[in-house]
Amino acid sequence: MPAGKIDLNADVGESFGVYTLGMDAELMPLISSANIACGFHAGDPAVMRRTVELARRAGTAVGAHPGLPDLVGFGRRAMEIGLQEIRDITAYQIGALQAVAAAQGERLQHVKPHGALYNMAVKKPEIWDAIAEVVSAIDDRLILFALAGPDRGTIEEIGRRRGIRVAFELFADRAYNADGSLVARSRPGAVIHDPAVVADKVLRFAREGRVATIEGGDIALRAETICVHGDNPEAVALVRALRETLLQAGIEIRRPAEFL
Repeated sequence: MPAGKIDLNADVGESFGVYTLGMDAELMPLISSANIACGFHAGDPAVMRRTVELARRAGTAVGAHPGLPDLVGFGRRAMEIGLQEIRDITAYQIGALQAVAAAQGERLQHVKPHGALYNMAVKKPEIWDAIAEVVSAIDDRLILFALAGPDRGTIEEIGRRRGIRVAFELFADRAYNADGSLVARSRPGAVIHDPAVVADKVLRFAREGRVATIEGGDIALRAETICVHGDNPEAVALVRALRETLLQAGIEIRRPAEFL
């Protein structure tokens, strides 16, 4: 984490049609970066437009949150999909949100893969490379959000080779395995709902660069952005607790574009 600065991001814009998910209006003023669904795992053109508008009014940076084409599974089911198809669906989704944002005078700050696509990239760095290739080709000012963990060096090298910046991400409301991966959502305790627990976790990370694991030990991590999932029922309470804890510790909440 850069001295005294951290980004606070959330996954938003995940409603669809008449179905509402998350508390985007309440979350948006509390975060510094918004990861907006682009229509494949969630979201639709009207939801994208309204979410960009919320971000613009709050002064929150806008980012694309591309996922697998899986509305029914919310993009959380792994798929057999080749690298070229990953490039294609990523470009399609970034381009869609880029146009929606441009219509409101906004420019995308970052790209963060969603759900299973993100987890597939963690296991196969060639997927990070395919996504980074697309990001660089579309706009090399975009920042790629990637999981903070043991593969940081590999992903940093991908970013350098593709000519883009990478912001590494700590998940405030998810439990970690000893290898730095996220605990599968199917396991008890994988998602953290207690604001006090989340605040203590992030404060320890900010001070020591370490987080506890579900096995009972801890691991060292370096990250520039902290995520809370917008579909967590306690998302607003979690983010408020995080903001208060970080600010009281003298840590500024800033967009990564301002300090990377």
